[in-house]
Amino acid sequence: MNALKGLALLLLLVPVAGCGSSPKTHFFTLEATAPERSAPSRPVRPVQVVSIHLPPALDRRQMVSETGGGGLDVSDQNRWGGAFGDMIRRVLTQDLEKRLPKGTVIFPREPAPAGTRRLVVDVLDFAGNGAGEVTFDGSWSLVASGADKPLLARHVQLHESAAGPGYAGQARAMSRILGSLADQIAAALVQFEG
Repeated sequence: MNALKGLALLLLLVPVAGCGSSPKTHFFTLEATAPERSAPSRPVRPVQVVSIHLPPALDRRQMVSETGGGGLDVSDQNRWGGAFGDMIRRVLTQDLEKRLPKGTVIFPREPAPAGTRRLVVDVLDFAGNGAGEVTFDGSWSLVASGADKPLLARHVQLHESAAGPGYAGQARAMSRILGSLADQIAAALVQFEG
């Protein structure tokens, strides 16, 4: 009987002893960056970033890095502080606001005045790799209100070295890439209006 009690006590303790603390989860966000040059003074029609299209492999809370040979590392301990597409939209809007004349950029959830043009971003790839480089491959389109055919469309490939190790460095490099994307969009919009 004592042996049975001892065995039962041992079985109760084994799962408890096997449980350790889980690794700490780290949360990251994207941040707006300073423009390369000051905003132009000539007027530009209002624009609004209306959608960010992400491939399913990137449309997740976990941070993703490419491991080569078509492999992905989806980290359970390193996560975005919100929906990845929403963060990209917010930061790209903030970046464009710094690069275009005051009043040109309409915030994502603001009602858009008549004549506001829509910016649509299609992301094919936006991730880091084991070599410490982050790549953006995608396109953006400028679409007139009520139209389906774009007024402007550009394919963009951008690369940035991670600013520091790990996922924190990857997040900072991604923020810089969005700033570079905003530089290109703003320049194209000003030229298009000119």
